[in-house]
Amino acid sequence: MKSASISWAAMTAVTLMTVPALHAIDFDHAYRSFAAVLRTHVVGARVDYAALQRNRAALDAVVEQFGRVALSDFESWTTDERIAYLVNAYNAFTLQAIVDHYPIDGGWLSFLRWAPRNSIKQIDGVWNERRWNVAGQALTLDDIEHGTLRAEYDEPRIHFALNCASVSCPRLREEPYTANALNRQLMLATRDFLASEHGARVRADSIWVSSLFSWFGDDFVDKYAHLVDGGSAQERAALGVIATYGPKDASQLAQSGRARVEYLDYDWGLNDVGPR
Repeated sequence: MKSASISWAAMTAVTLMTVPALHAIDFDHAYRSFAAVLRTHVVGARVDYAALQRNRAALDAVVEQFGRVALSDFESWTTDERIAYLVNAYNAFTLQAIVDHYPIDGGWLSFLRWAPRNSIKQIDGVWNERRWNVAGQALTLDDIEHGTLRAEYDEPRIHFALNCASVSCPRLREEPYTANALNRQLMLATRDFLASEHGARVRADSIWVSSLFSWFGDDFVDKYAHLVDGGSAQERAALGVIATYGPKDASQLAQSGRARVEYLDYDWGLNDVGPR
């Protein structure tokens, strides 16, 4: 989750040699296999990790399918096809990382990571060391999120589509993202998150928003800061997103010119259907 500035081109030079040469494949842009995994194991805003671990062969097959995509194939795709592929890959790889370590128990030293014992943050190197095959390259989750999606594509709503397996994260949806429906899916993901208790809450003249807007607020400035008045560019960006996609009360306050932005604490507990 930490910030990164590696470009896709730079990562290609470093990592392309680490993945065997791949040949063109007839890739399923409907992500039917991943859709089956999601439908079976996503329960509301939670994931049934115990069941997913028992049935992990299907998830492992999905991860293998992502890894079979060659760089030449990826580069021939449309922008929406690339974004959908990267978002789905990130979410599938995160599921696999959790299943590999489930049940997570950081033990009595958990407090050193400022996270609950069952948090994804208890997994060493989960974001910046472990690598997966992605379009002919060996990339970490941070490479996908920060070095590719954020660096190469002007689509800040991906922050509401990427799931970090935590309670305060935007929820993992029961369907994969697809190029044909990407704009609608990102719109719905943004609306759903802002309508949740972890996305935005109105308290008097303050709107308490997810810490995602604090960590990645600059990503929203160009498209949303000009929509409202008052506050810093980052605060206006958050309010602009809420004015556009938030529930009625939050949207109206965001447009009023008097709203103050506050940031909610982030719950890094595992988004598991079982006991936390």
